[in-house]
Amino acid sequence: MIVDEPQVEITPRAQRLYPLRAHPVHRRVKNDPYRFKVIPAGRRSGKTELFKRKVVVEACSAYTSWPDPRFFAGAPTRDQAKRIFWNDFKLMFPRVLLAKPPRETDLIIPLITGAEVHVLGMDVPQRIEGSPWDGGGLDEFANMKEEAFFENVRPALSDRKGWCWLFGVPEGRNHYYKLYKYAISGEDPEWMGYTWKSSEIVDAAEVESARRTLDPLTFEQEYEASFINFEGRCYYPFLVETHCRPLRHLYNDAAALCFMFDFNVEPGVAAVVQEMPLPGCSPKTKDGMPLVGADGKPQLLTGTAVIGEVHIPRNSNTPAVCAKLIADWGKHKGIVKCYGDATGGARGTAKIAGSDWDLIKSAMRAHFGDRVYFQVRQANPKERIRVNCVNTRLLNGNNEIHLLVDPKHAPHVVEDLEGVVLLEGGSGEIDKKETPLLTHISDALGYYLEREFPVADRSASILELPF
Repeated sequence: MIVDEPQVEITPRAQRLYPLRAHPVHRRVKNDPYRFKVIPAGRRSGKTELFKRKVVVEACSAYTSWPDPRFFAGAPTRDQAKRIFWNDFKLMFPRVLLAKPPRETDLIIPLITGAEVHVLGMDVPQRIEGSPWDGGGLDEFANMKEEAFFENVRPALSDRKGWCWLFGVPEGRNHYYKLYKYAISGEDPEWMGYTWKSSEIVDAAEVESARRTLDPLTFEQEYEASFINFEGRCYYPFLVETHCRPLRHLYNDAAALCFMFDFNVEPGVAAVVQEMPLPGCSPKTKDGMPLVGADGKPQLLTGTAVIGEVHIPRNSNTPAVCAKLIADWGKHKGIVKCYGDATGGARGTAKIAGSDWDLIKSAMRAHFGDRVYFQVRQANPKERIRVNCVNTRLLNGNNEIHLLVDPKHAPHVVEDLEGVVLLEGGSGEIDKKETPLLTHISDALGYYLEREFPVADRSASILELPF
């Protein structure tokens, strides 16, 4: 049984209440009397589990201030909330305390204590209004609307002086950062903030694995719970002297060739990449030294080589971009894969002749036949996720490089990686107004890297699989 936790009947269904690793901040979160707790902590470090157990204990208690206590568990969307909470709650509540079976349609668990536990999506924060609440929590709070807590949740807690936990990992210095600073300031006796790193809870080998697969700033945010100030250059690891090499001569006409599209008229763009052993890029030991082979020479990492591009400055359209790709790469003998913007573009020929993806499929299949494949999301990933994928390929936490650019044959990719900037005061969003002629070709590259080398869960499905 978990130390210092009120006793709740453990049935075979509730065996998921596994012992938690002892941690002093966990103990404070559970036992401190503060009404509002702001908890930015590292990934997989127990913050959500602590909240789930808090709700179970409160809802199962026979001694409540009201005959019908009500508790909520919220996330940015209903699907997220259901995925995070619903199945666990159904396992954690003892069957003998259920007044009725859990209500799958509206995600409510009714208990014989008179309590109800609701699982809610906060994409429409008005859902929480109406009836009073005794307590609850909001997971991934940094990704919710800034006004959701104070305009919707906080008033609904007033009648019963309900409690609330606001938790998740940081997401830049946005409203979550401001609220955490307020909570730890000591200005309000009802508020307190708590934080801890993933490495204090999660297995060390797993943390090191994450370090190798995330860029340094993203690792610091996700696993060390740091409120990173995302300002300045978007693709900050990129350096011409480090990431630019002659690569075109290494092109293999029998290996897979990848085209990636971002739909725009001025300029019309596409990037061309191939996965290959990268010259001068070696895997590293734990001490940061290059790994060597049996011949005593440094091993080479296989990574992403940007070996070409299309850049049509004015009055471009999708057929023109496709025609240029076919003119440059039409003799390719291997398979061709296409990636890019799921929206299909908002200007150009698409309004007359079908979507931009229809035009691309028509042109590419007419030339490459059944050797061309399309991997396009039904919805684009969040911009920050896409940027994280690019930065992680540029430099991971183990100081390994998995992305190089040929500056002679992809000069505008170099310009983008050097020049795209982030929105000042944002949470890592690209500033499209500051550099309007940039961003497009690096966006195209990002769609490919997010699809093939993701650093976060992907929930959107693929329209057409390649094999």
